[in-house]
Amino acid sequence: MPTSPFFSLKLSALFLLLFIGFLWLLKSIEIMTGLSLVEFGIYPGRISGLIGILLAPLIHGSVEHLVANTLPIFILGVCILHIYPRSAFQTLPILYLASGIGVWLFARPVYHIGASGLTYGMMFFIFIIGILRRDRLAIAVSMLVFFLYGGMIWGILPRDPAISFEYHFFGAMTGIILAFIMKDRDLKIPEKKYDWDDATDDEEDPIIGDEWRQP
Repeated sequence: MPTSPFFSLKLSALFLLLFIGFLWLLKSIEIMTGLSLVEFGIYPGRISGLIGILLAPLIHGSVEHLVANTLPIFILGVCILHIYPRSAFQTLPILYLASGIGVWLFARPVYHIGASGLTYGMMFFIFIIGILRRDRLAIAVSMLVFFLYGGMIWGILPRDPAISFEYHFFGAMTGIILAFIMKDRDLKIPEKKYDWDDATDDEEDPIIGDEWRQP
């Protein structure tokens, strides 16, 4: 599969590490200064809450909240950038923005923050596109991601009032829709063929000939 050099495995990892590093820097500044950035999150229905569509994924309510998002952001982000480089140019910005727009339009009237909408979008995108594409790498990564993060599916349901299930839900729905749209955007890796793939039952074994056919 031809890939953009920008999305090689090393550079994909570097890009995600820089993004995660920025999230941790922002949280560190927030802790050291005693400031709260929650009011820069998404507040549904308020014009002032629109800024949160851009800023909410960068803001986390606690260190534990950020810790919970750090590894999924890295693993899922690297998977998309490296395996689906052509789709990534559109998929990641749309996941980032569309999940926030859904929250602003339909969520409960409280502040919504965190990168969970992005992580849910990436997880569902990778899982669904793997099923749709049916090539070995896509399916393998799809199954691996589901094995690691399949439990996230319960996060789209309202369970804990302190958790924005709406952000999870709209991220997941956006990821599913994008998987259908982008399923043919990236070329599939040609499957390796081996000598025995071309062999037929009618060919004689070079050593025993066709004596194995005798009753």
